[in-house]
Amino acid sequence: MTAYDSAMREPTIQPENGQPAPHSGVQTVERAFGLLEVLAAEGGELTLTALAERTGLPMPTIHRLLQTLAAAGYVAQRASRRYALGPRLIWLGEGAVRLMSGWVRPHLQSLVDTLDETANLAMLDGDRAVYVAQVPSGHSMRMFTEVGRRVHLHSTGVGKALLSTMTPEQAALVVTRTGLPPVTEQTITDPSALLAELATVRHRGYAIDDGEQEVGVRCVAAAVPGAPAPMAISVSGPNGRMTDAALERAATVLRRTTELLTEALGGQLTPTNR
Repeated sequence: MTAYDSAMREPTIQPENGQPAPHSGVQTVERAFGLLEVLAAEGGELTLTALAERTGLPMPTIHRLLQTLAAAGYVAQRASRRYALGPRLIWLGEGAVRLMSGWVRPHLQSLVDTLDETANLAMLDGDRAVYVAQVPSGHSMRMFTEVGRRVHLHSTGVGKALLSTMTPEQAALVVTRTGLPPVTEQTITDPSALLAELATVRHRGYAIDDGEQEVGVRCVAAAVPGAPAPMAISVSGPNGRMTDAALERAATVLRRTTELLTEALGGQLTPTNR
């Protein structure tokens, strides 16, 4: 299972069968989180009827859960009567991102110490990648990306690494939704060419951004297998330093770092740490 598949997995909502459920409080919590996952998987907004069709739960049950979530700010009801993810989730998400960044930062620092180029962590955010952590190199001329910046997937190393964790069909759907706008003259703007590039990324285990996002900047990126949410790390720098030989060395170090990250995150996500 890919990281993308894990993040987009089917919510564990079980239809009611009319029988008293053991541990009903736990079941209620599972159903509430399941509704949030369905909303997220479907673009953040659905009607009550669509939620019932998607989950198999009775509409009165869904309505009761949504009202509770809305009162806490985790769900909002639109004027159209559609239900959407609420603003309170932003606060939770920011806290999770800060914690995740803390776990990853030592590994980013190790990349910088080894390669002397800027290292980044990005996560999938809808149909974009968002940078959530960065450790800059010590060079006066260096790559700088503002934490919190959202970028297209097709034009960045981290974005192509994230796309490569999806099936070709999933990646094609993203491309259909977003298009392939040119960011530089090097940006891949042909869907067939991008899908071929993603096949190469899957085969070799890393992606390259060769001036496709910023002129004069090269980047190598790799997804983190088994992460709780789709994420990728990258190393980037100016063309003069990021030669083909430097990219190849960086790719080797980067792939080893993703293995270490997978191990570290797995330790943080064991049941005793939840």
